[in-house]
Amino acid sequence: MADNAKTEGDISFPQELLTFIEEWKDKPGSLIMILHKTQEIFGYISRPAAEKLSRLVGIPLARVYGVITFYHFFKTTKPGKHTISVCLGTACYLKGAQDLIDEIRKILNLEPNGVTEDGLFSVDPVRCIGCCGLAPVLTVGTDTYGKISKKDIPDIIAKYRG
Repeated sequence: MADNAKTEGDISFPQELLTFIEEWKDKPGSLIMILHKTQEIFGYISRPAAEKLSRLVGIPLARVYGVITFYHFFKTTKPGKHTISVCLGTACYLKGAQDLIDEIRKILNLEPNGVTEDGLFSVDPVRCIGCCGLAPVLTVGTDTYGKISKKDIPDIIAKYRG
């Protein structure tokens, strides 16, 4: 197994991740599984983490980044403590989901892909949450909110500020 010592520009991986990588690295299609586990542990995949994965698995960094950037699920920047995911599937989009995103960003003073200054919130437009009958839908962590409008946004945000 590769050395876990932390060097300049390197990142320390917990033993759980190192063990997972060792178990998966030689299996076909392992990179996606390893990236999922890495994001599960860190919340995103930083440049140092991608570089270390590349070394540990023996896959060129360009290929690692190719997979990370191809799949919308993978994040390369640290999200807020509370990620607000807004569904942009057809039903939600037609019922005003983009307006919800715009309102959230306005209230939180957020740029696309940004995180609030206090690190509490980020907004993530997603393709489908699977609750089309409740459109428009957003989630905050594991909490789901359906049939919402712009007027509901301040109360939802306030729930997670405290």
